[in-house]
Amino acid sequence: QVQLVESGGGLVQAGGSLRLSCAASGRTFYGNTMGWFRQAPGKEREFAAASTWNGGSTWYADSVKGRFTISRDNAKNTVYLQMNSLKPEDTAVYYCAADSRYRGPDARPQRVGEFDYWGQGTQVTVSS
Repeated sequence: QVQLVESGGGLVQAGGSLRLSCAASGRTFYGNTMGWFRQAPGKEREFAAASTWNGGSTWYADSVKGRFTISRDNAKNTVYLQMNSLKPEDTAVYYCAADSRYRGPDARPQRVGEFDYWGQGTQVTVSS
């Protein structure tokens, strides 16, 4: 059974930092894009960041660009999201996701429907 398990969420003051981790089990995602999404109360799930299989290419939502950094350790089957300069509007449940399909070398998936494996989410709350 494939599982993505997030950890590292919590409560932090504005301007602070958190590092989220997502450990995959049940299969390796070597060769696949992995990403992070978030969902605030009353809002739709939105893309935050993603990385190609080797980390050679990463892409971000404009709202987090310059503050968040995605990285991955394929040996550990784990992807990370370093979040700096956090703002109250970053408050959300953060989800790890994996795209099991090969879409070509130039593909940069960032829609919810393009990812077919999901974690259960971890809450991030940023106080003002």
